[in-house]
Amino acid sequence: MKITVDIPENDLKDILRYSGEKKKGPAIVKLVASQLMLRRRRELSDEVMSGKFRVRLPDWEKSRQREREKNAWNA
Repeated sequence: MKITVDIPENDLKDILRYSGEKKKGPAIVKLVASQLMLRRRRELSDEVMSGKFRVRLPDWEKSRQREREKNAWNA
């Protein structure tokens, strides 16, 4: 999808410099994709830290239990 936006010249120079792109379009696409990824990561991180998001890993949990039992016998 194409859109028209006004970006100050100084900001555009920084976008090109930080993105490593030579052309304006790809540089802006890269910046937007990067910002979206960072926000999604932050959102997921906040959910994990608050306890709203949990992942069950039964095989990993069994392995950890075996390690605990082994360490208890060696102690």
